[in-house]
Amino acid sequence: QGAPPSLKIVSDQPDFLQFNNLACETAGGNVIFATDEWFAPASNLLKREPPEFIASAFTEYGKWMDGWETRRKRIPGHDWCIIQLGVPGIIHGLDVDTSFFTGNYSPSASVQAACLDESPALTLEGDRTGMAASDSQFEALHSESWEELVPVTELKPGYSDTCHNYFPINYPSRVTHLRLNMYPDGGIARLKVYGVGQKDWSALPTQDQLDLVALVNGGVCLGYSDAHFGHPRNMIGLGRSANMGDGWETARRLDRPKNLQVDGKGILQVPGYEWAVLRLGHPGVISQIEIDTNHFKGNFPDSCKIEACHLTPEEEGKYVSGRWSSDPGNKWRVLLQPQKAHHRHFYSCDSLAQSGPVSHVRLVIAPDGGVSRLRLWGVKPL
Repeated sequence: QGAPPSLKIVSDQPDFLQFNNLACETAGGNVIFATDEWFAPASNLLKREPPEFIASAFTEYGKWMDGWETRRKRIPGHDWCIIQLGVPGIIHGLDVDTSFFTGNYSPSASVQAACLDESPALTLEGDRTGMAASDSQFEALHSESWEELVPVTELKPGYSDTCHNYFPINYPSRVTHLRLNMYPDGGIARLKVYGVGQKDWSALPTQDQLDLVALVNGGVCLGYSDAHFGHPRNMIGLGRSANMGDGWETARRLDRPKNLQVDGKGILQVPGYEWAVLRLGHPGVISQIEIDTNHFKGNFPDSCKIEACHLTPEEEGKYVSGRWSSDPGNKWRVLLQPQKAHHRHFYSCDSLAQSGPVSHVRLVIAPDGGVSRLRLWGVKPL
C-alpha cells in the first residue's frame, strides 16, 4: 500500500524545511527507547551531520551504517523507537531520510506523537550497537493513546534522488515525544522534525531577561535572501557554534565593486546586502543584542544592522506570501545602526534605538558572509 490520498509525499523541497529541527541532538533531542539496535543505534537518527557511507567499515555485528538499523526480524511484531524532542513545540513537517539504506531500508514507517508531562523513566546510554530492548522496557511503554502524525506509509530507498521522504504535518498541539515505527524492520538514516518551539510564557515573570529569539524559546526564521552555505535558523541554536557549518553563511555577492571603498566609519560602500527575518518566540522589548561571527575568520560580514517591527499574524502572512520583498505597511524600523562585524559583539541599550515591543527582526549583513549566533535579550511587555 502506498500513501493514502490524504497524505501525499512531497517530492520537491517543502516550505517547512525553513523551520527548526526540534529533535536534533544539538538541540537536546534524545532517543529514550528502541526495540532493536543490532547493526546501528537509534541515536544516529538525531545527528546534525548528513549521513555518510564508508564502504570498508564493519563492526563485529555486521556492516557499519550511519543511521538506525535493526536485525532482520524473525519474531512477531515490528521495530520502533521513542524520541524525546530537545525542544517541545508545534511540528510542521518531517523528513524520514533513508540515505545509503538501499537494500536494507525500512519498507514502511509511521509516526505517532504525544505530549508527556514527564519523560518515561528510560535511558539508553553508551554504544547500543548489537543491543535490543528487554521485556521490562517493553512493558513500561504503551502507544495506544498516542496521536497519529503519519499513518503507515511506504518509504523510498536511500539513493540520492529518493532518500528524503517528506511529510507535511497539520497537528496543532504541542509535542514532547515521537514514536517512529518501522515495518517490519530495516534502516533509517535520519529523522528531522521541523517545527517551532512552544514555551509557557505565562509562567515567566514579566521582568525576567530572556533571549527572545532563541530556538528553545520559540524563535524561528521566516525568510532570507541567501543561505548558500548555512541556514539562518542556525543562528538561534544552543550555545556558541561548533564550526562554520553551524551558522548562517551566504554566497559571495557578484555585485561587489572591483575596487572596494570605505566611509568615514570604515564600513565598506557596497550596493548589495543579504538579510534574514526571524520571529521572536514572544513579542518583547529588546535591551541587548549579541552578534557572534565565531569561526567565520576570513568570511565574516563587513557590517551588519538590525531592523525590527511588530506584526499581527495577518500582517506576517502577507509579508511571508510576498517573500519579504516589500514593506507595504512601512513597518520596519532600525533597531541597531550599521556596525562592523568581525568577532563577538554585544550592544546594550545605549546602542539601540528606543522602541516598544517588537515581534520580528531583520538582520542585514553587507555585503555577504557568515554569522554564527544572534541573541536578542529582552523582556515580555506588561
